Amino acid sequence: MPDNDHSPDATKSRRFSRQRPASTATRQAVLGLDDLERKFSFAGAGVALLFVAFYIPERLVKNTSITTTATKLTSGKCPNGYDLVKSVCSKTTIYHPSYWILSFAFIVVMGLAVGTFAYLRKRAGVIVASFMMGLASGIVGTAGIVFLALGAWLSVRAFRLSKYGDPTFKGSNIKARERALERRASRGASSPRTRSKKSSTSPVTTARTPAPSKRYTPKKTNRR
Repeated sequence: MPDNDHSPDATKSRRFSRQRPASTATRQAVLGLDDLERKFSFAGAGVALLFVAFYIPERLVKNTSITTTATKLTSGKCPNGYDLVKSVCSKTTIYHPSYWILSFAFIVVMGLAVGTFAYLRKRAGVIVASFMMGLASGIVGTAGIVFLALGAWLSVRAFRLSKYGDPTFKGSNIKARERALERRASRGASSPRTRSKKSSTSPVTTARTPAPSKRYTPKKTNRR
């Protein structure tokens, strides 16, 4: 075997030792917030505080009655606790103001947390507080979708920034295509098929056999 042949172990170790392409973004940029992300984070904190200012306080002043509906059973009757009102199964529940105190405190704390982390440019803090607000659907209601979208958006931008050095959708796609072309070019240059094609196109030289010696080669006799 020639000395320049690579063993399978060497090829495997070289394959697994291949490092990921380093992004041009610094660790501080990935963990921090740029101006656009900071504005959206402040907007999320504002939504939480507006929700508290206009929705929750009215429930802290007097008793709140909330009506829920349910579908009829197969027998045509309403479930337990529901009354048939205008062909609809409905139930009215009255809540005391003390019932909403925990919800009020939770939204205030999380809204202030989003605003504080946005001021400090802490991406991880804004993401965690936004997801906590979004997952508390029983407290925030449909407004939780806003906070889930904010946390997901910041997470995706952090991933693009750490991998491609560009948080935007257009810029990260351009970087991904450029790296894919570089990988194809490097694989095509080092693949064994390419080397075999090059070797097959090179002229093949055959070794000449020496002419038979008259001294040691016996003469052939004709057989009849």
